[in-house]
Amino acid sequence: MRAKRESVVVLRPVRVDRVPDGTPLELEQGDIAQVTQALGSHFTLVVHGQLVRLKGSDADAIGKPVPQQPDFADDPSLDLPARVWRTLATCYDPEIPVDIVELGLVYRCEFGEMEDGRARIEIDMTLTAPGCGMGDVLAEEVADKVLALEGAGEVKVTMVFDPPWDRSRMSEAAQLTLGL
Repeated sequence: MRAKRESVVVLRPVRVDRVPDGTPLELEQGDIAQVTQALGSHFTLVVHGQLVRLKGSDADAIGKPVPQQPDFADDPSLDLPARVWRTLATCYDPEIPVDIVELGLVYRCEFGEMEDGRARIEIDMTLTAPGCGMGDVLAEEVADKVLALEGAGEVKVTMVFDPPWDRSRMSEAAQLTLGL
């Protein structure tokens, strides 16, 4: 079943990233777009027949509120690794309505301690297709979100392609969501 697309008008010029190659584009005031996905902290739009990703911080450009940081982000009852994994689950592939954890794109997440007591976090992740140009965009989103967590001092996100991703890495919930 195809989700209904919401039409919006671009209210001000705004930079977006073309999906799947990540090329920056500029939308103009008055452009008509359809929201195909509003998950995590970004919006996926179709504009002039092209799929693009709009940063949540620019949500006002399409008349939407900026997505808020999840309630758990600084929950003192959760340790940092739990908050990091929950944060990773707020990052979405712009073409697939499933988060990167459920898709099986996060291969490794390790924690070390820095001299000041904050955590050094190293994350290895992959993409559903090695040629996807959204890798840098997704890695930047992951790093920014994790670094914003209390207790995080340094975050390194590395894109890896060995072993190659395949559908067997997806959770059962992701497979059900995608009808697989």
